[in-house]
Amino acid sequence: MELKEIKGVSDKRESDFNKMGIFSAEDLIRHFPRNYLDLTDVTPLENCYNNDVVLTYGRLMTAPRTFVSARRIKCVTAVVEQNGRRFSVIWFNQPYVVKQLKPGEDYLFYGRIKIDFGGITMSSPSFERVDNNVRLKGIVPVYSLKGNLTQKVVRDCIANALIKTEIKDNIPAALRKKYSLSDLGAAYREAHSPSSMQAKKTASERIATEEYFLLISAFKFIKGDRRQIRINQYATKAEDLRAFTERFGFEFTEGQKKAVNEIYSDMTGNSSMNRLLQGDVGSGKTAVALCALYIAVKSGYQGAMLAPTEILAEQNYNIVKRLFPEYEVVFLSGSLKTAEKREIKAKLKSGEAKIAVGTHAVLSGDVEFYNLSVCVCDEQHRFGVQQRSALVAKGMIPDVLVMSATPIPRTISLIFYGDLDITEIKDKPKSRQKVQTNIVPEIKYDNMLGFIRDTVKSGRQAFCVCPKIEEDEEGTLMSVTELYEELTSRLTGVRTALLHGKMKDAEKAAVMQDFKDKKFDLLVSTTVVEVGIDVPNATVMVIYNAERFGLSQLHQLRGRVGRGGDKSYCFLYTGTTDEKAIERLKIMCENSDGFAIAEKDFETRGGGDFMGTRQSGRFMNDLGSLVYSPSVIFFAKRLCDEAFGLPDYISSIKSVAMEKYEKLKDVALN
Repeated sequence: MELKEIKGVSDKRESDFNKMGIFSAEDLIRHFPRNYLDLTDVTPLENCYNNDVVLTYGRLMTAPRTFVSARRIKCVTAVVEQNGRRFSVIWFNQPYVVKQLKPGEDYLFYGRIKIDFGGITMSSPSFERVDNNVRLKGIVPVYSLKGNLTQKVVRDCIANALIKTEIKDNIPAALRKKYSLSDLGAAYREAHSPSSMQAKKTASERIATEEYFLLISAFKFIKGDRRQIRINQYATKAEDLRAFTERFGFEFTEGQKKAVNEIYSDMTGNSSMNRLLQGDVGSGKTAVALCALYIAVKSGYQGAMLAPTEILAEQNYNIVKRLFPEYEVVFLSGSLKTAEKREIKAKLKSGEAKIAVGTHAVLSGDVEFYNLSVCVCDEQHRFGVQQRSALVAKGMIPDVLVMSATPIPRTISLIFYGDLDITEIKDKPKSRQKVQTNIVPEIKYDNMLGFIRDTVKSGRQAFCVCPKIEEDEEGTLMSVTELYEELTSRLTGVRTALLHGKMKDAEKAAVMQDFKDKKFDLLVSTTVVEVGIDVPNATVMVIYNAERFGLSQLHQLRGRVGRGGDKSYCFLYTGTTDEKAIERLKIMCENSDGFAIAEKDFETRGGGDFMGTRQSGRFMNDLGSLVYSPSVIFFAKRLCDEAFGLPDYISSIKSVAMEKYEKLKDVALN
């Protein structure tokens, strides 16, 4: 059903919904709340005590005022009144909230209360305007917004869409009855307008079960039986491979040696290799992957290595070129000139070029290989199954090695990568130091900037990472451009560069190269630096709004420093006062093991966040911010296995499952 058919959706509102990727009534009902306000727990000021974290309310009595504190922090403050009693609200380093606040309007505020001789103050609260027809009771959903959309408009439009939209159960009726699964339509209604927090949790898990059931069903169809009899026969001996590893100039760790042995065993066996290589940041996965390439080219075949971004692909190209001097290595990306591409493609087709390193440009239909026999996909979560399949189709049943620096709990790996054998590298090179990680509250912001200034003066470099490219229309996050402007003015004399995903590939590559060449001291960036960027001279990583990231992503960002021999630091800057969020960030301070952090992330945030969206895009964005237990995934797997044993079931579910996969598959090919 089209959006315009929903009551309350005007042309302008349709445009704003489109900005959020919502193009139909079905999309709209899957725009789940990012949060809920439990108005059964609103606390009047008279019942608040010093240091309490509460949800309270009031009318904004003054226009928000912006000022710079003695510590040179940008602040916004206003006066709020509740039943004749006044209190102050103040935000630090969030100047954009000014546009979100209007005098005379009623708001809900959630934050920490401070009571002293100066009166009552709430610091950096989250807030929402109270519409006239929203009474202060019940559980109210809070949605992500764009354009001129308001919470009231989105709530009303979703309520109308739920009335008009048919929500179909895809899990067979026999299994729904066997496991007492509720009606899916009722679950959607509870998720958007819960009668209780427990009902919201139950509804979220029912919806997640349905989504994972379809996704895992799709994976079953896509994967099939991938293990095929080997065609390519390799003549590379074990002693040849050992000699090759000496080119790296360091001794492989036990984990690396074990991984190389497993790959060698696969490639000299009777069946083609399909292996997932997982390793923590800095564990040496690339060195292991290059051993697979060497086995192929030493035997006279070709190899290909893909990376999701041009920056990472070019970095890999330089490494491969250095370690394979006796072979022709070519680089292929979308930014090359037509003549260059033509020459490279001719070399690959004739077999003159032995190794191709590049971005998704290697997947183009007109790229042909002479005898491609091994494919390496770096950062596998950025490439969907179909992208990997397109590369495999260019060879004669080639061996496939996919790598991930984003550790996934092993049990989840077995579900989503069941067609792959799994190798984990859990140890790290002895030269890698532990990165000291600290949570930085707003009150320590100036001290942190001083530390960055001192670091730069000593000849080292720093990253500052922000979660958003553009100004946030919800008034909750600083954009990377705003941060760049602030740091440029605050850190005078520090050479600062800006990097984000909307820049052209050539521009991004130039900025990164200049940073590597020490032409800049500080790189202000979005999460585009999350994967594979290697700048050994960088010793400080600052992550703004750290509470907005998953632990695994924080760990990836932290891995950008500590790559040289100097002591390195990661600062998790946050304005939140939420105790659960702070406790979650403390896990980062206490742990440097990416696999353990992945497990903790999965336990504490649930599957919705673990498999959730990122700025670059991930495949489970349909579940948004729904929180559910990881056990839901295993339950969905069991339902799927049982469903595939039912008569006539496979044919009835295939089209629906594949449609779901097409919508949710990875699309983050920068």
